[in-house]
Amino acid sequence: MPALALDVGTYTIKAISGKPGKKPVIEKTAEIFNSAGVNVPTDDAQAEKLSQIIDQFITDHKLPRSDLRLSFPETVVSTKIIEMPPLSDAELASAIGWQAEQHIPIPQEDLALEYQVLFRPPRKESNAQMRVLMIGTRKNLVDRFTNMFIQIGIEPKLLETQMLSTLRSLGFTENEPTTLVAHLGATNMDLAVVYHDELSFVFTHMTGGQLLTKTLAQNLNLDAKQAEEYKRAYGLDPQQFEGKVRNALLPGVKQITNEMQKAVRFFVNQHPQESIQRVILAGGGAQLNQLPEHLTQELGIEVLLAAPFATASGEIPPTNHLAMTVAAGLLMREL
Repeated sequence: MPALALDVGTYTIKAISGKPGKKPVIEKTAEIFNSAGVNVPTDDAQAEKLSQIIDQFITDHKLPRSDLRLSFPETVVSTKIIEMPPLSDAELASAIGWQAEQHIPIPQEDLALEYQVLFRPPRKESNAQMRVLMIGTRKNLVDRFTNMFIQIGIEPKLLETQMLSTLRSLGFTENEPTTLVAHLGATNMDLAVVYHDELSFVFTHMTGGQLLTKTLAQNLNLDAKQAEEYKRAYGLDPQQFEGKVRNALLPGVKQITNEMQKAVRFFVNQHPQESIQRVILAGGGAQLNQLPEHLTQELGIEVLLAAPFATASGEIPPTNHLAMTVAAGLLMREL
């Protein structure tokens, strides 16, 4: 039975179907413009419109309606990594509610909470702390989001955050260098650091591909469609269009760079003896021409592009790989 991994973005909706696992077999990939303009509906009217778009999308592309895997954007979740004295699983289950009250700004009665132990020290290390990943969001958002699919006859099998999907798609192995992962979507950029093979923190910022398009439109007096085409065609290449597109995009790219620099500083403040050794870019916004070269120069760190289909086989699409990062990670999850 094939699985369907669906990444509902504010700008486009991406889908990958196929045999799931660490080495997925791709049957089909598809992407459409999201005319609803929202990824997590906040009222019934938005939910109705978005569910109709998704239903038509699945029908038109003959996608499976089984083993549905969904991602939730970081903008509507609170992702925290906390340290606490070592506890057994039973003790942690009792304590986690109190910890959530301290760290997640959502009232208990409204909170949908998931947690996972990232590190539990050996018993002999009496002073060592355990580290726990907590992810919280509002129950009504989860209910409305999942009900969209139930109404069109599909029962979602899993829902996880976009950053967790992204990290899985990167296929990290043991002893990877300390890495800043930046997922550039249409409306926001998610940043995470993986240190000693463990998630260190997750930040999200309202900075994304649409901001760059808007900056370009304003600076070159273009309409939104023209600006998007120019951005995709020329990017930051100084040789193209007399460098005008590059120069118009640079103020927006500067915002992206600044947020990455803040994340690097935050990590170094936590770990003064360590440094970020590389940056990996994912998401559709990372496909901007010459962005890796520009960021390498600005950050002084090696910048690489994600390869979400590195372990996949089957009908791998010829282009647009970075936009499919979240969906690829969802398909790679082993249930």
